Amino acid sequence: MSIHQKTKALILSSLFLSNAFFSQAHNVSKGYEKPTDPLVVQNLEEWQDLKFGLFMHWGTYSQWGIVESWSLCPEDESWTQRKPEHGETYNEYVKNYENLQTTFNPSQFNPQKWADATKRAGMKYVVFTTKHHDGFSMFDTQQTDYKITSSKTPFSKSPKADVTKEIFNTFRKDGFKIGAYFSKPDWHSNDYWWSYFPPKDRNVNYDPKKYPERWANFKKFTLNQLNEITSNYGKIDILWLDGGWVRPFNTIDPGVEWQRTIKVEQDIDMDKIGAMARNNQPGIIIVDRTVPGKWENYVTPEQAVPEQPLSIPWESCITMGDSFSYVPNDNYKSSQKIIETLIKIISRGGNYLMNIAPGPNGDYDAVVYERLKEISGWMEKNQSAVFATRTVAPFHEGDLYYTKSKDGKTINVFHIDEQSNYQSPSDLSFSIPEDFKPRSVKILGLSSKVQWKQKGNRIQVQIPDERRQLKYSTVIQIKQ
Repeated sequence: MSIHQKTKALILSSLFLSNAFFSQAHNVSKGYEKPTDPLVVQNLEEWQDLKFGLFMHWGTYSQWGIVESWSLCPEDESWTQRKPEHGETYNEYVKNYENLQTTFNPSQFNPQKWADATKRAGMKYVVFTTKHHDGFSMFDTQQTDYKITSSKTPFSKSPKADVTKEIFNTFRKDGFKIGAYFSKPDWHSNDYWWSYFPPKDRNVNYDPKKYPERWANFKKFTLNQLNEITSNYGKIDILWLDGGWVRPFNTIDPGVEWQRTIKVEQDIDMDKIGAMARNNQPGIIIVDRTVPGKWENYVTPEQAVPEQPLSIPWESCITMGDSFSYVPNDNYKSSQKIIETLIKIISRGGNYLMNIAPGPNGDYDAVVYERLKEISGWMEKNQSAVFATRTVAPFHEGDLYYTKSKDGKTINVFHIDEQSNYQSPSDLSFSIPEDFKPRSVKILGLSSKVQWKQKGNRIQVQIPDERRQLKYSTVIQIKQ
């Protein structure tokens, strides 16, 4: 996972929301290519209407309560540190990590419980980690036995052992768009980290040009796994590919620190993968993170929100806690902070992909359900200002944030106050576009008639005493 750099015309100035578990910074790739396939264009438009999605990092690592996969990587970073109790030497640690497969038994796994809670909170698509960098497949692949459905894994005896299938079927039935996260690098594969050499860093540990047959085997393995995911798991709307160091060497941006560590060609043949995926799933959105070109259909700043609207489709992936993976007693963000973040993101034209990590028992922490319930109360009243909206100037003025309906006939103005528990002010004054002619003004969630007046392109609104009922924000909806 990681933070993206600048698009051609707009500088991404990132507002960091959490300092913990910043594995690497994902840059927003230069040179975005707009898709031309009409089915992909339509899917992207629909996806941009959804605004709020669920991300889930889950694997055997949840048993140790550590950052996903990265402790296997021999890079000396604070977020990749190994705990001595899990192995004194690197090789001992890897053996114990991989042995987590033999104890993984999330007996409380119930995806319907997740779908019910997240749907009420307004989430409309899900992206699930079918395989992270450690190579453990959370789906029933035929390419390796390092998988949740292997007889080595206790949970394989459950009728819900193929958790990817259970999650996708459950959420799809509830109207969610379905996204499959997949790591291009695979640190368990002997064709990526070849056991003949020790791994040096996150990259392939041999030169693919020197050993072309081994790299060809890895490409075939990757293609086969992605063919399984896009063939055997029903309709999939998004293929979310992580591990941007696996890329053609000529696409490296030397201005990005982590990309400078790539020393060899790691072309995985995205044209072949993309064609296969689109053949299996017409119109599927493909997100080849940080690799500019036709297979990065939208960009994905991580743990950050652009300060300005971007002119291309984008999504901020941000954790509800501090970590993408399950950590006991994680520090979960308040509902107010989550809603403020959502408002900022949608006012700048993006989607908010919020990560919630299931624990080793197969369920979320209880506090997660509390947050989702609180968000659902706000969403119930304010959803018309959130979904199927687009950016509108002035985008942001002080504590005010704007969206508009796609037909341009409605403008929504959000007021937030990040300094305290939210209290609505008695009046608000704000500008509107010069050519917008307001006919009605209401405050979402309040029944009282609203007193307002217009002077030039500014509107002043008196907020009734009912405002004390408002939580997290005041949302003013103006129609012309």
